[in-house]
Amino acid sequence: MPVPHLPPHLPPPRTPGSYRIALVCLGNICRSPTAHVVLEHRLADAGLDDRVEVASSGTGGWHVGNPMDERAAATLTTAGYDPTRHRARQYDTTWPEAYDLVLVMDEANLADVGGRTERIGMFRDLDPIDPGGEVPDPYYGGTDGFEEVLAMVERTSDAIVHALPDTLEPPARDHA
Repeated sequence: MPVPHLPPHLPPPRTPGSYRIALVCLGNICRSPTAHVVLEHRLADAGLDDRVEVASSGTGGWHVGNPMDERAAATLTTAGYDPTRHRARQYDTTWPEAYDLVLVMDEANLADVGGRTERIGMFRDLDPIDPGGEVPDPYYGGTDGFEEVLAMVERTSDAIVHALPDTLEPPARDHA
């Protein structure tokens, strides 16, 4: 997996030494839960899971309480992840004040959460290969769409994990 030469900029933590990231899509059954599972896995591998909390939700409420889409779950399982704990949640308008960073999957999600701010942006703003794009919704397509989403999510999650140590530990001041 490629690691960017320069870590992406993340907003500073609201609480020093810890970080909270919220991931948002439309129904919270495909894209944001895929990102949630992968990012938590990558954080655990990096030893950051005790300092970084991840949550996901959808802007629509029709899937609340449901497990992940079967195709998304199968794609994650095949890749070695465990999607079984996920249950869909609906986005809460207090999240921009409660989380250090809210990342949405597409422009419609961005509009639904109130637009871009210092702490709200697109998930793929942090994509080291193709920054700034949308994570396409695979729901109405075939298996290849879920695999494409997983590849985007994995490399972007790696970039986020790469940037977090510097965000969690600001540079020490030089006392002259």
